[in-house]
Amino acid sequence: MTTTGLRSTGVDVPRASRDRSLAGLLLLVAGSAVVLGIMTAEVLYPTDYDVHRNTVSDLAAMRPDDVVRQPSAAVFNTTMIVCGVLIAIAALLLHRSRAGLRAVVPIAGLGLGMVGVGLFPGNTVMAVHQLVSIATFLSGGLAAILTARLTARALRPVHLVLGGTALAFLIGYTFLEDLAVFDRLGEGGVERWIVYPVVLWMVAFGAALAAARPDDAAARPEAAR
Repeated sequence: MTTTGLRSTGVDVPRASRDRSLAGLLLLVAGSAVVLGIMTAEVLYPTDYDVHRNTVSDLAAMRPDDVVRQPSAAVFNTTMIVCGVLIAIAALLLHRSRAGLRAVVPIAGLGLGMVGVGLFPGNTVMAVHQLVSIATFLSGGLAAILTARLTARALRPVHLVLGGTALAFLIGYTFLEDLAVFDRLGEGGVERWIVYPVVLWMVAFGAALAAARPDDAAARPEAAR
């Protein structure tokens, strides 16, 4: 689509370009911070923490007794809240640049879900924590897949593979948790196969948006309808 065509749809090309670049930068920062935050919380955990057995949320409140151990709980919860806010802002910027609701809604769901995970760790209301955790996992996988059309053709398979992997492990473990592969990975390992593909998508997608040329970043409103 030409620049003239974009203007005829009501999209302010320079602003759309800036919005997408900033959204990409926020996603890149958030994805990187999630990895570093989880890693830091694991390293600082004051007692036994096993990535095979323990989920990332156990960093905030260790099951089965929901014991809170600092500084890991504060590091994890702060990371989730701050990064969730950054992702939600990125979703708003993408919406303003006419990225399309199919892409924007799951990104917003991912961001708000992460804020919920940070605000409601397992030692608060477990039902709420479980609900926002599932919403976060599901939104992340869908966001990776549904944003594929907003990037260069060469990167689209990356979106599909990462999003598909996250959703496959989420759905597979939910309904087929007795499979040997899940048993070998453990609950902690399976959850990381849900979380880290989404984080990798955030970094890849964010970098692509942030580095896009103005004509590309002003992007294709029709691509995500």
